[in-house]
Amino acid sequence: MNLKMSGGVNPQGCVLTNEGGPFRPNQASALTSKEPLSAMKAKLSFQSSLARTCLGATAAAALLALSAASFAQAPAGEPVPKLNDRRPFLAPGATTSDDPVRIPMKPVAETGPELVIRGGRLFDAVSGGVRPATVVIQGNRIKAVLPPDATGWGADAKIIDAAGKTVMPGLIDMHTHVTYPDRASPFDEQGSEGAGTLRGQRNLRYFLEYGFTSVRDLNGVSNAPFLLSQWSAADMIPAPRVFAAGWIITGTGGHATERPSIPSHGPDYAKEVDGPDAWRGMVRKAFKEGASVIKIASHFAPDEVRAAIEEAHLLGLKVTCDCETIYTEMAVDAGIDMIEHPLPRSDAAIAKMAKKKIAAVPTLQVYQNLLDRAGGFYGSTSRRFTMTSQGNFDEFKKMKAAGIIMGIGTDTIGDASLMVPNSYIAELKWFVRGGYSVTDALKAGTIVNARLLDMGDELGSIEPGKLADIIIVDGRPDENLDDLAKVQQVIKDGQWLIKDGELVTPRHVSTPLVKPSPPADVK
Repeated sequence: MNLKMSGGVNPQGCVLTNEGGPFRPNQASALTSKEPLSAMKAKLSFQSSLARTCLGATAAAALLALSAASFAQAPAGEPVPKLNDRRPFLAPGATTSDDPVRIPMKPVAETGPELVIRGGRLFDAVSGGVRPATVVIQGNRIKAVLPPDATGWGADAKIIDAAGKTVMPGLIDMHTHVTYPDRASPFDEQGSEGAGTLRGQRNLRYFLEYGFTSVRDLNGVSNAPFLLSQWSAADMIPAPRVFAAGWIITGTGGHATERPSIPSHGPDYAKEVDGPDAWRGMVRKAFKEGASVIKIASHFAPDEVRAAIEEAHLLGLKVTCDCETIYTEMAVDAGIDMIEHPLPRSDAAIAKMAKKKIAAVPTLQVYQNLLDRAGGFYGSTSRRFTMTSQGNFDEFKKMKAAGIIMGIGTDTIGDASLMVPNSYIAELKWFVRGGYSVTDALKAGTIVNARLLDMGDELGSIEPGKLADIIIVDGRPDENLDDLAKVQQVIKDGQWLIKDGELVTPRHVSTPLVKPSPPADVK
């Protein structure tokens, strides 16, 4: 899905190009100062969004240059730099892109009628409590949380009667692959960026219909995940927010690259790099294309994983790892932020994760699906171990006992996208079986996931000032998780996109002609 637009150079020397598909700022800097287009705002035209992103990239690059000196490469054995948080460099209340990159944006005044969700059971994802309340939305932000019988909004406000229903933050899935081929995908199109983008848009609709307002997509075909992230951020497609890694970074022959090569296990989906400089360079490339998170996978050497994490942290991005056995401990020692899956790891690695406050996204249900369907992993050089349901669950229980923070992710891949929301509800039930309360499981799927995304200040709970990602459930999911299948209304970024369970998109407002036509003087 390539956008056709003429290029140009702004006064700051920032070039707009469409090389490789998506438009992005292009600067001649030794460090990657090109910023992603995920900052595009719903109320702005696409052209002006590009210009502002380019200007924002120039400012962000200057800040990066000023701060990078304090994050000089740490010698082996020294701690990897902590995440280079951009917020101290931003003025209080500054408008930024709604992602971990936090590109400064020109403020836009919110206009239009308020949206009021009146009298529902509000699930407080911070405290875990439930209380009657009314929520007022202005533009794409939560304006107020009021008593259930409150009034005082504008006469033109749109009212949603939520009496008897549960109002809660939009769900977040921390592990998806929405552009991956499924059984309906022709083999010769599985490496196609265009086909992947269309498939991803369809799958994102499935997520949206069932109350998911954010997904963290941990690799896909070519630049398709980045395109979907950009278009969703600009509210140009009805979809959840997409926090994209873009691709997996691994060593030659590592996970998702092993033979026999097929389109979804090859260079269109995963990048094979060797040596710390190459790993660092691939992290920069992912950042340039629009990554909100970096995903790495075994196999790698200690200096390679360290270089990747160090570079990502300098750029302000978290890193998650699909790794197993000795590679998990290598990643933990190198300062990884999260570990995916219930793959084998030592008790020592789990203890280190707990000590260093490294999170986990266990994705238990997808591995249960695998065991139910195929009995295990066979024929993969990146999965040289056996697994059982009990072994996976025992690992989960060890992580919980160690106090490791865990998020909810489904690893929906291929036909698994058709299982939304069943896999997610099953994952929540695994958490409950492992010792979580139903309330704590819901908190893991909302505010905890938001914090793991580095977006806890914007997403994951219904509080004034946060982004308006809200769902209304015809039931009490805080008492019965199966009620999550009864999502009736979905508001994402302040837009009421799912009404009574069905997707509704506003009509396009046509741009007028330059002059009336045909001209009156043409005979």
